[in-house]
Amino acid sequence: MKNFIYPCLTIRGKITEAAEFYTETFGEGKIGTTNPFVVQINLSGQTFMLLNEGPSTDPNPAISFMVMCTSGEETEKYWNKLQDGGKIMMPMDSYPWSPKYGWIQDKYGVSWQLYTGTKDDSAQKFCPTLMFTGDKAGKAETAINYYASLFPNSEIQGVLKYAEGEGDSTDFVKHAQFKLNGYTMMAMDSSAAHDFTFNDAISLVVNCETQEEIDKYWAELTSKGGFEVACGWCTDQFGISWQIIPKSIVQMISDPERGQRAMQAMMKMKKLIIADLENA
Repeated sequence: MKNFIYPCLTIRGKITEAAEFYTETFGEGKIGTTNPFVVQINLSGQTFMLLNEGPSTDPNPAISFMVMCTSGEETEKYWNKLQDGGKIMMPMDSYPWSPKYGWIQDKYGVSWQLYTGTKDDSAQKFCPTLMFTGDKAGKAETAINYYASLFPNSEIQGVLKYAEGEGDSTDFVKHAQFKLNGYTMMAMDSSAAHDFTFNDAISLVVNCETQEEIDKYWAELTSKGGFEVACGWCTDQFGISWQIIPKSIVQMISDPERGQRAMQAMMKMKKLIIADLENA
């Protein structure tokens, strides 16, 4: 299923502005479904959901987006636009892993790692990158193995550990790349002192075709230390937030005739029940 998994960014009060900023910054983008609660955008064929309200937390670098660029000029173009009101995390420079790389947090708090490479590095333009910090440091490999076992058509493409002298435990993941139902993601561990960890400001949306799918993912992700939240949201054992939703949910709540009823029904649920939403 195309866009089976995609990210949701909480940008309170500024989703229309942010949608325009991202489509203009990265190009090859368009604004899709729009309502007072949600804006969906498409960037290089990938879906991003922008959420206007819900979580009280703000985005932080625990989940960033690796942007695969094929030339230094492309990397610089994005960098120059993201600097507007942004904060530099790692300066644009030549690094052992890329001839031109920089890590920047934009004016909405969302972090982007701009990587210059080739088309062979990843066919996917934007790759969510999970940084396991604090009491989660050292759990990256366990997490990606778990996710790969949970979602269909998944594979772990590579796991690189820190070498001696690289500033972290040699048991920790320096960089890993994996696919969940064909969707490329990345992960790393860091035991350095960080003032952030996973929160619900950036979540991962799982579009489900059937109630059976919702039941399966909900049960798995809320087990082993995970927990239910509300409105189809849950947090897994590693602290990462997920939205387990029907594929048609955005259309349901955007419907001019019954959208408000569907929204009210959803607000009363934790795990979403498709039949109850459709019959609202």
